[in-house]
Amino acid sequence: MKPILKIMIIVAVIAALGYYGVRRGQLWLAARNQPQFRTAEVQLGDLRISVNATGEVNPVVKVKVGSFVSGPIDTLHVDYNSEVTKGQLLAEIDPRIYDAAVARDKAALKTRLAEVDRVKAELQRATNDEGRASRLREENAEFISQAELDQYRFSRIALEAQLQVAEAGVSQAEANLENSTANVGYTRITSPVDGMVIDRLIDPGQTLAAQFQTPEMFVIAPGMREMMHITAAVDEADIGLIRSAQDSGQPIFFTVDSYPDEVFRDARIEQIRISPTVSQNVVTYPVIVATPNPDLKLLPGMTASLTFQVVELRDVIKLPNEALRFNPEKTNVRESDQHYLELSLQDESNEEAAQSALTPPVDEVVAAASQAADRVIWVRETAEEAVAAGRTVPEHITDGFSGLLRAVEVVVGESDYRFTQVLNGELRDGDEVVTGLRPREAK
Repeated sequence: MKPILKIMIIVAVIAALGYYGVRRGQLWLAARNQPQFRTAEVQLGDLRISVNATGEVNPVVKVKVGSFVSGPIDTLHVDYNSEVTKGQLLAEIDPRIYDAAVARDKAALKTRLAEVDRVKAELQRATNDEGRASRLREENAEFISQAELDQYRFSRIALEAQLQVAEAGVSQAEANLENSTANVGYTRITSPVDGMVIDRLIDPGQTLAAQFQTPEMFVIAPGMREMMHITAAVDEADIGLIRSAQDSGQPIFFTVDSYPDEVFRDARIEQIRISPTVSQNVVTYPVIVATPNPDLKLLPGMTASLTFQVVELRDVIKLPNEALRFNPEKTNVRESDQHYLELSLQDESNEEAAQSALTPPVDEVVAAASQAADRVIWVRETAEEAVAAGRTVPEHITDGFSGLLRAVEVVVGESDYRFTQVLNGELRDGDEVVTGLRPREAK
């Protein structure tokens, strides 16, 4: 073989290998730079719409037991956590000064009664004297003068008045005695209800001063095993949902830090109070949740994390919320669907305008919110769809897709923290939607 021919063959081989290598390199770079999309499946399942809040556990009623009388604490009969019954003796105040007052008022009453007896005797004598004088004057007018007769009569009238004063003194002495006796009874502090002592504010030997205000001695919570209240602070934006949940009897779930693995499920909304609290321009309303407490697991002051179920949708088409937030680059979208990106930019500008100082009319805001249900979801275009549209699929793509995204119009409904309901659209159970871009791996 001639040398020139050998050289030509070698050059041809080198050129072919170079072309093949460059081509493989181009395909490798194209495949490496091809965006990798994160996808998630559209599911058929249940969707639970709920509102979360925190609240404080407290008894339904707190009965504060105080003292009406002053004095040193003589004896304490109960302590913290004691279960008491109505009328049970809780504590005793030193009764000596009050017993002395009773003895004093008893003596005063005896004095008043004796005074009544004395005045009655004087009145009887005056009445007899007046009667004798009247009979003498009837026998002979000269036996007794009219002035003497008037003296007897007015003496009787004065004694009758004295008798009324003495009887009033008896009533006053009886009232004083009753007051002193009541004060002796007040030295025995008894429970007004059945319940549990959740706070004790006194110690043995402590002196109570009840002249200016009633000192608190105990706090008793009745019916803690039967029912407890959770006072939850709910944002004003969620109160409408809470009312709807109350009207439809939706369940409530909550946990407390003391039992993190236990979910309490027997709660119900008892009251939505119309007494707002404003803190840093945030308006909240207290929602009272009632729950049984047979095991006394729920104690006063615990913090509860509550979930108010508003509605539960069953067997609905739902897609991940990330798919609604994903906006692709224009270069990754097929040309026929790129106008949807302009609509997305327009929606973002409308949101910025809504957040500006120039607030749009409220009716337009409501109308825009209703139109926001019409959304666009992005899915990967298949190779068959690309060929049907008259486009060729790049050689470096071999997974059955074209490498571009296509838009799917949907109408969305309710949403929770993970999924959103699809009311209308082409999506079906098992379809894959794009939720984002995967980061390129270093090679």
